Amino acid sequence: MDIGEKLKCARSSAQLTQEQAAEALGVSRQTISNWENEKTYPDIIAVIKMSDIYNISLDELLKGSNKSDYFSYLEESTNMVKIKKHFSEILIIIAFLIIFAVSLLVFWCFISGSDALGYALVFLYIVFPVTILILSFLIGRRELFGRKNFYSSIIFGIMYMLAEYLTFNMANMISFNKLNIPHFELILIGTAISASGYIAGKMIKHIIKKR
Repeated sequence: MDIGEKLKCARSSAQLTQEQAAEALGVSRQTISNWENEKTYPDIIAVIKMSDIYNISLDELLKGSNKSDYFSYLEESTNMVKIKKHFSEILIIIAFLIIFAVSLLVFWCFISGSDALGYALVFLYIVFPVTILILSFLIGRRELFGRKNFYSSIIFGIMYMLAEYLTFNMANMISFNKLNIPHFELILIGTAISASGYIAGKMIKHIIKKR
């Protein structure tokens, strides 16, 4: 028996219509129909949910079916998820580095003494905090960087400190020919902003999963 037929039999045994199964799984009725007719395949998360909703073990649900095609699909889809995840991680890193580099370029190439306050207002108090908040939200929402996502907030905090140190602090050192200590408290501020965005992203993901 093919996987589609197994899914259909399990649903029928649970005395559920396609509409009821679709509502319980959070998908459309057409999606259930496509799975049962093997026009498309459910991902592993959907199969686990069906096992619970249909009150049947995964072994029973898959046992005796022609699993080779389905397992090939799962392997391919899992690889695609990993590729998309890594791509998202790279995009976030590149986006932040571009904004960081542009901010330094603007300060050293286009900012004079009278424009310093405006620069501080725009970049240090608006652009960087908002960028860190948004990128951290995406990291939490999409669960990027795996177990290392905790360190992303600290890294954002360090970069926030460096944004000030490599601009205003550096200009002050050049003007007065002295060495200044970085404002380490900015690490805490940047980390707090990042952590807020990350937690918000995780909460949104949790709320969506519950629906």
